[in-house]
Formats: sequence, structure tokens, C-alpha cells
Amino acid sequence: MLQEFIRSLFLIFMAEMGDKTQILAMAFATQFKIYEVLLGVFIGSFLNHGVAVALGSYLSNLLPMGAIQIAAGFLFIGFALWTLKSDEEEDEENTGRNFGPILTVAFAFFIGELGDKTQLTAITLSVDAKYPIFVLLGTVSGMVLTSGLGIFVGSKIGDKVPELAIKIASAGIFLFFGIIKLYTSLPKTYINITNVIIFFILLSISIYILLRPIFKSRRGEISSLKEVALTIYKRSHRIKKRK
Repeated sequence: MLQEFIRSLFLIFMAEMGDKTQILAMAFATQFKIYEVLLGVFIGSFLNHGVAVALGSYLSNLLPMGAIQIAAGFLFIGFALWTLKSDEEEDEENTGRNFGPILTVAFAFFIGELGDKTQLTAITLSVDAKYPIFVLLGTVSGMVLTSGLGIFVGSKIGDKVPELAIKIASAGIFLFFGIIKLYTSLPKTYINITNVIIFFILLSISIYILLRPIFKSRRGEISSLKEVALTIYKRSHRIKKRK
């Protein structure tokens, strides 16, 4: 029970570090009060991940558990590679104020997370969960925590946020869980030296291809994450000077 909550919280927390939805929360923090942003994140994530957990629980009754575990392993590895993808390739979300602060944030997060790796992670975690409600509580807590941390860190250090280190650490966590799941779930006939070498060669090539544009973009350009963090930093310091 507690293990499922902690694992879900940890994986979602790592998945969202430096991701576009964390940037979105930080961007909202430059417009709205922090408690309004975090409450909106909670509502939007709860609704979005609630759908995901319900779907995952439903699939667990339809598919063989062995196949689910193997699919989960490959999905976690896919999430690791997804994490390394440059955020500049993502479309910006609509951050209009049409519904008031809390509902605007909730709507943006609900829509923004549809089909995103965090929603897919929630589905993956819930298919073999004994207590799906604790998976839901863990994933939503992870979303709120990473949003709050992003806003706090941005207000303290601005564009000095270690974006690349965050991405690599997050990807590393997903790779670890993915490889462990595959190792424990795949038939032993598939786990041999030839297949392992091929797997790691393909994985290394994929990581290199995804990291290359990130290293290039660091040369004189400021990323979306650092730009928003710098805005929060300047705003927080303006507020302090007024007091």
C-alpha cells in the first residue's frame, strides 16, 4: 500500500522534473498566486490521472500479467527516452484566463497531460497495483510536489536551474525500472549476451541522438525552463523589495 504510493510519487516526480507541465506551472506562477496554481494542478492532475488509473485497472483484468509486465518494462524505457527529448519540440499550451485562476490551471493541466508520459506512467503503474487508489494519490502528489518545487527553486536561483542534470537523472530512473522489469519478466531464452549487447547498442544510439540537440541548444540559448525560472526569480525579488 505505502510502497505503491511512494513508488508512484517518486516516478511521477522524476518524470515531471524539467518537463513542459512543470514549466507550465512555473509560468502560471508568474500570473497567479502560488496556492491557486497548486490547487489547479491538484484538480487537473486528479481528474486526468483518475481516468488513467481506472483504465489501467480495467486492462489488468483483460490482459495476462506476464504480458503487462513486459509491456511496462518497454514503456518505462520509452519514457526515459521521452524525458530526454528537447522541450522546444513541444507545443506551448494555451494558458488563457477564461475560467479564473484555479480552473484555468486545472483545465490546462488536464488537457496538457492527455497522452503525456505522466498519464501513461499512471496507467502503467496501475495495471499491476493492488491498491490503485494509492497509485492515484501518489501520482497526483508527485505532480503537485514537482510543480511546487519548480516554482520554489525558480524563485531562488532563476536561470541557474541545472536542467540537463535533471533530465539525465529522470531518464536514468526510468531506465533502471524499465530494465529491471524486462529482466524479471522476459522469458530467460531471450536474455542472452547477443540480445543484451544489441539492446544496449540501440539504447546508446537513441540516447545520443536525443541528447545531441540538447547540448547544442546550450550554446548561447536559454531554454523554456530557464526562461520561466528567471521570470519567477525576478518577480519574487520585486515583491521582496516592496516589503
